[in-house]
Amino acid sequence: MSTEDVTADTPAAPVAPRPAATVLLLRDHPNPPAGRSPLQVFLQRRVPQMAFAAGMTVFPGGSVDPSDVPDADGWAGPSPEDWAETIGVPADLAGGTVSAAVRETFEECGVLLAGPAGAPPLAPQPQAAQWREDLAAHRRPLADVLSEAGFVLRSDLLRVWSRWITPPGPSRRYDTVFFVTLVPEGQEADALTTEAVEAGWWHPAEAFERRDAGEIELMIPTTRTLEDMATFERAADVVAAAEQRTIVAIRPEVRRRNGRTVITVEGQADFTGPIPEAELR
Repeated sequence: MSTEDVTADTPAAPVAPRPAATVLLLRDHPNPPAGRSPLQVFLQRRVPQMAFAAGMTVFPGGSVDPSDVPDADGWAGPSPEDWAETIGVPADLAGGTVSAAVRETFEECGVLLAGPAGAPPLAPQPQAAQWREDLAAHRRPLADVLSEAGFVLRSDLLRVWSRWITPPGPSRRYDTVFFVTLVPEGQEADALTTEAVEAGWWHPAEAFERRDAGEIELMIPTTRTLEDMATFERAADVVAAAEQRTIVAIRPEVRRRNGRTVITVEGQADFTGPIPEAELR
């Protein structure tokens, strides 16, 4: 099409979704308060300066980076080809998505889903702070850090829970795979990231109580995923359920019904709000 064919009424081409990974870190509270199940998830409230989902309370994660290239010699567990079959994307993208999940979890929370071949993941190492700083500053790729440490990426510690694709319209769109994992024994998630103003462990019902009180905001995929989590008693139950799930991409749509903006997802009740502004722009 020539430039003369383009008019003000010509719709712009939709923004292509960027591949991304989000990780639900799970644990059991040893002595949960009355009325709470032991299951907890790790949540972060993003800083208000973020380009996407500013100020929102989310699971750790982020975009797949060009450096997220799997190292076959530093990989343990299901292969990128296996993950491709589970997620429904090409093998190179599947491997990059799993790598991004491990990298982002380490960068943002200090939990490293990696360790010596044939051994459990290790507790934090003395070099961990420098590794995180290098990764966050994009000075080194994850594969290089793991190779130096003599570690392999433990893809077997992850399970896929869902895949959400942002609808056309917003200026930033993501094709996000939601993973679940147990925090390895001896490791602790922390809030030592510049991307969050606070972070910690929550019972799923707490997040809804804080949201309803106007203290936090949750995006639709976060809300729906926390609703899923609220049906489980323990972290291991979630991981076991994830192994039985068939992953079909969820494609929400923004619609107007009876003068209201709603978000529809096939097979689910309409989401009528509150709909965060981040979902619409």
